[in-house]
Amino acid sequence: MKKTVFLLIIIFLNVQCKPSEEIAVQNKKSIQTSQNSVEIYTKPKLVVGVVIDQMRYDYISRFWNHYGNDGFKRLIAKGYFCKNHHFNYVPTYTAPGHSSIYTGTTPKNHGIISNNWYDKVEKKSVYCVDDFSMNPIGTTLSIGKKSPYRLKTTTVSDQNRLATQFKGKTIGIALKDRSAILPTGHTANAAYWFSGGNEGNFITSSFYENELPTWVKNFNDSGKTESYMKVWNTLYPIETYTESGSDLNDFEYGFKEKETATFPYDIKKLGAENGGYDLLKSTPFGNNLTTDFALAAIDGEHLGEDKITDFLTISYSTTDYIGHNFGVNSKEVEDAYLRLDQDLARLLKSLDEKVGKGNYTLFLTADHGAIDVPAYLKSKKIPAGYFQNSTLRKALTAYLGEEYGTTDLIENVSNNQIFFNAEVLKEKNINAEDLQNNLMHYLLTYDHIYKVYTRQMLETGTYKDNMGELIQNGFNQKESGDVVYLFDPAYISYPEKGSTHGTALNYDTQVPLIFFGKGIHHGQTTQKTKVVDIAPTISALLGIAMPSGTTGNVISQIID
Repeated sequence: MKKTVFLLIIIFLNVQCKPSEEIAVQNKKSIQTSQNSVEIYTKPKLVVGVVIDQMRYDYISRFWNHYGNDGFKRLIAKGYFCKNHHFNYVPTYTAPGHSSIYTGTTPKNHGIISNNWYDKVEKKSVYCVDDFSMNPIGTTLSIGKKSPYRLKTTTVSDQNRLATQFKGKTIGIALKDRSAILPTGHTANAAYWFSGGNEGNFITSSFYENELPTWVKNFNDSGKTESYMKVWNTLYPIETYTESGSDLNDFEYGFKEKETATFPYDIKKLGAENGGYDLLKSTPFGNNLTTDFALAAIDGEHLGEDKITDFLTISYSTTDYIGHNFGVNSKEVEDAYLRLDQDLARLLKSLDEKVGKGNYTLFLTADHGAIDVPAYLKSKKIPAGYFQNSTLRKALTAYLGEEYGTTDLIENVSNNQIFFNAEVLKEKNINAEDLQNNLMHYLLTYDHIYKVYTRQMLETGTYKDNMGELIQNGFNQKESGDVVYLFDPAYISYPEKGSTHGTALNYDTQVPLIFFGKGIHHGQTTQKTKVVDIAPTISALLGIAMPSGTTGNVISQIID
């Protein structure tokens, strides 16, 4: 007992006699160790953004029983599934969709108000990524003269480049040029898209580089594209596709030189009259080719091989082409998604092998949904139909002639917007706000026009109702028109076969959103999330600054 007491006294005296500097150093080391053990952000080796063009939310549940375990089902089983995810603006088109996903804001701020729009300065229609100051790389065609210069804000991939002192790479891939270019922002190492016709190659522009890398040349020379010019039949027996309408119906286009829009389709034989290699865009083989090229990019660009986060953006475009051609209730659409499920499984398996399980983060969403073919809806007694813009233009001309004694007050009508001729208004001393209001009242009497908003209303009003808010979020003060109108639900300006999109209705705004991989919790929510929430969520995950125009919120339950 005495020995124990004596030992405790010695230990106590030894601690008390230690120099204060030594104690301070030990305490500092202890604090540093504690601080270093706290992770405030996640640094995956690779972030993969997957956007599926024209994927309605219900394609997840509708085809669920046919999906394998390693594609959509794996993402949902191991990731976080947002079941009430929406676009919060109109128009719901491909270019503004991809831009909003990656910028975290809407066309009101990022400036990509449609795929094409009327430019009031240039006095002509412009395409979102056309840039004729660029040179085509990998082709001599103007399809290579592209850049993201019309995009006004940064993307999350831009912010990652800035945060890593441009050591983290960004590569964008899609069949569509706009779907490859806009997600990667202004600082990408490269974006690649598909030149069909007689070429069948992936190309780029001089905005990114002056020559295709060796790995891209090798891929283009590999014969992959040609290998997909083959027969497209259903992946599984067609009689098992009970989630879709009949194969032979009155609501689908099909292809030239084939009498009916029914399986099978001999793609090589049909190619001559249907755009050559461009025909692949309207078959699931285009998605197969996209996956092949994405996997080649991972190897060729050494993505995810070090601790500095890289970005790979992939857009699967063929689902949009197929939907436009055959409609959302077609067996062709069902087959496209069952095959896409296999592509996703192949992508995930390759990421596991090349980057490593737990080393990458992936999100999957869509750029818009789509409507059932209105002719089909009408056949089922659901209100639906078609709107003729040319007829409206004639009616507007007649109205203006009667009310104002002139027919040249309107310069352009496009994207459900009316653009005034400012010079004529000034010359004839016509007040623009009065004209806006008069046209609004006239349009509200026009058959199958549902809602009308004037520039004055959108610039000065605050809308909490869904339609008004969506219109306002899609309205860009500099680029948009003077009057905006919406059609009745299930009315579209489109031919009477196939599906389209672009409206503020749920069939166009609701799409899937799944997060998966490093730093992502497992779970699901029916809480409403918005397209503009994706970029800030990924930014928060990585611990980087949000894109410059971000208006969305972090979906905190996914990463906290």
